[in-house]
Amino acid sequence: MKTEYLNSVKKQFEYYKYLGEKTFDQLNEKDLFWQYNEESNSIAITVNHLWGNMKSRWTDFLTSDGEKEWRNRDLEFEAVIKTRAELIEKWNDGWRCLFDALDAVNPDNFETKIYIRNQEHSILEAINRQLAHYSYHIGQIVYVGRMIKGNKWKSLSIPKGKSSEFNQEKFSKGKHKGHFSDDLKK
Repeated sequence: MKTEYLNSVKKQFEYYKYLGEKTFDQLNEKDLFWQYNEESNSIAITVNHLWGNMKSRWTDFLTSDGEKEWRNRDLEFEAVIKTRAELIEKWNDGWRCLFDALDAVNPDNFETKIYIRNQEHSILEAINRQLAHYSYHIGQIVYVGRMIKGNKWKSLSIPKGKSSEFNQEKFSKGKHKGHFSDDLKK
């Protein structure tokens, strides 16, 4: 069960990483820094926050509090990323930290207590907390990308008006094992 959970949650994180990357692919560099207004976050600011959170939560995941002393959360919401290359570098660095930490979790250490801001979590709770947090922000990234692209947006899931076709294809294959995100990545 523990191994099955870890494999499943890794697929979920990979899926949300994929959604962010497919959004970046549709946007030009200027789009990554667009803000609806002064109080809203650009995609670059959201990526910077995700990076800061990932580095803090997943560095020494099993042995230190997830809110590191060196983290400057307030700075994460400033326009510090200046280029697409820097955005991609931080994006990949944060995800690498996350996946390295998940790869270190196994049935032998699965009962380790994790602390975030001095609050105890099970590994399952800590992972689920971050999965919900990242999917929330990646949804924002996708939404901003979709607003920018308008009718030129390429759907990242089942395109509008294509649900019947998608379901017809799925049901024509018969029952099978797999992960829902595998179908949408094609």
